[in-house]
Amino acid sequence: MKRHTPRIEDYAPIGDMQTAALVCRDGSMDWLCLPSFDSPSVFTQLLGTQEHGSWRLGPTTGDDQAPYADRRSYRGDSLILASEWDTPTGTVRVTDFMPPREGHAPQLVRIVEGLTGRVEMESVVRPRFGYGRYKPAIHREDGRPVAYSGPDALWLDTSATVTVENAALHSRFTVTKGQKVAFALSWHSSHHSHTSAPQIPDTDLALKATEEFWSEWVSRCTYGGRYRDAVIRALITLKAMTYAPTGAIVAALTTSLPETIGGVRNWDYRYTWLRDAATTLSALLQSGYQEEAANWRRWLLNAVGGDPQDLQIMYSIRGERDLSERELDWLPGYKGSKPVRSGNGAAGQLQLDVPGEVIETLFQAHRYGVARCERTADLHLKLVDYLKHRWREADDGIWEGRGDQRHFVHSKIMVWVAVDRTVQLVEAGLLETDLDELVELRDEIHAEVCERGFDPVRNTFTQSYGSPELDAALLLIPRTRFLPPDDPRVIGTVAAVRRELEPSDGLVHRYATVGEALGTDGLPGDEGAFLICSFWLVDALALTGELDEARALFERLLSLRNDVGLLAEEYDAVAGRQLGNFPQAFSKIGLIESAVLLHELESAAVPAIAA
Repeated sequence: MKRHTPRIEDYAPIGDMQTAALVCRDGSMDWLCLPSFDSPSVFTQLLGTQEHGSWRLGPTTGDDQAPYADRRSYRGDSLILASEWDTPTGTVRVTDFMPPREGHAPQLVRIVEGLTGRVEMESVVRPRFGYGRYKPAIHREDGRPVAYSGPDALWLDTSATVTVENAALHSRFTVTKGQKVAFALSWHSSHHSHTSAPQIPDTDLALKATEEFWSEWVSRCTYGGRYRDAVIRALITLKAMTYAPTGAIVAALTTSLPETIGGVRNWDYRYTWLRDAATTLSALLQSGYQEEAANWRRWLLNAVGGDPQDLQIMYSIRGERDLSERELDWLPGYKGSKPVRSGNGAAGQLQLDVPGEVIETLFQAHRYGVARCERTADLHLKLVDYLKHRWREADDGIWEGRGDQRHFVHSKIMVWVAVDRTVQLVEAGLLETDLDELVELRDEIHAEVCERGFDPVRNTFTQSYGSPELDAALLLIPRTRFLPPDDPRVIGTVAAVRRELEPSDGLVHRYATVGEALGTDGLPGDEGAFLICSFWLVDALALTGELDEARALFERLLSLRNDVGLLAEEYDAVAGRQLGNFPQAFSKIGLIESAVLLHELESAAVPAIAA
């Protein structure tokens, strides 16, 4: 079957809070890692060809290119995806979902339903284990097709006839109006005996249970502003990116989707960055989700351990530290974007903003009424002590460049945030430590940043001490309350960032890149506009009194979402397409926090610190 490479925005995720699959608009499931987010993928067509694994389910095409669904949407406020095709002979719907795991194996369910007429359908399950590298052996156990490879086994259950050809499971069948044909694919360890084979799922009950789960979870949302639909979809996506057994949150569901087509800026985001997870929890807290904050806090305590000197910027979803980066050279990459990577070498970087992000989230947890925890208080104070001794060092910065360490202004500001929030908690009687020492440290950091990180000639803060470059992270200055929004230095910084990093109306780049030459981040090539930076611009405009312009930009950013309301990491304004790993937690966080801020500024309702 001929196929043009889909755009990143042509995909939509389904998941069970332990892993997720990406389903294309042509009915092909092109990305799936089992049994968890960071496991090797079994469907990898997203980064290669169909021979690297996929599951296509849709109207029969023969050798022609599979048509895109005429309509698709999530079923209500859920992660149940419905795609509909209008064909010359009738209309058909495919409903895709993954039931949350309740003592059963990971399952993918795809239900075909005839809506009108008569439609011939085909299903081709082509598992390729080890990131598309290995074909399975396929046989039947008690009549059930099973694909084995090493430690993994996939069981396919369906009423349709299944044949095996070229290590793939093929079905052809016809549905008429009102007729349903269900498929369920279950993962199981191949080391289990026959007696522990996964149960044949009741797909109707699984659908009902999945609907009920999402309905109950969404009902807890406290956001009631004008952008509720967009916020709910973002929240559902963030929940789907949360690893239920530990409470960890992945930065994205994918690896190596490029920041520029054909380039080398392709990274593995299936891990838990403390920064990303902390800001995700902040967004969830602002929307009424305290349980997720408590679960993440427990994961944080276990992952970090007892000594912040050993702090990493990211961990696995289980808290593991070794995220060694390697290249999967058998994969051609998305539209030829190589290398494809597994693991992330940035795990060993020094990023001094990260403790600040963690402490800010712990502060927000107090603010929104999450119960105090002695272990967390102990970690909080250890993080502050760690920063006392290291804040003067150069670091790698928020963007994880592969260049030299520098004194990044954003990093220093987040150290100030860590100390400032600790001061507030001590003053509120929620922490016990030397208050005078903290106030003195806070003032010292503030004075140094204003002296060494500010360019008085251009009236702007800069990316790092003494550098002429700018950084979109500087847009966070008013939100962090490092300076008041009406301070001339804040106004000047927002104007400078817009002048130098906003080549397209409202779409902000992280920092300047220089084509194929090595940039200050140590990497060649350019990239798209980084979407969370544009949401930061929304916040900066709103806080500096440009509320109408902020709202207009926010609504423009909403228009960049795909047809089911999702955003990747970046956006190419010239090509009009999304770039980078997908869906991206950072982009969803930006959307939620901007929506909440706009609502608060419009209603002048800001919660107070809980004593």
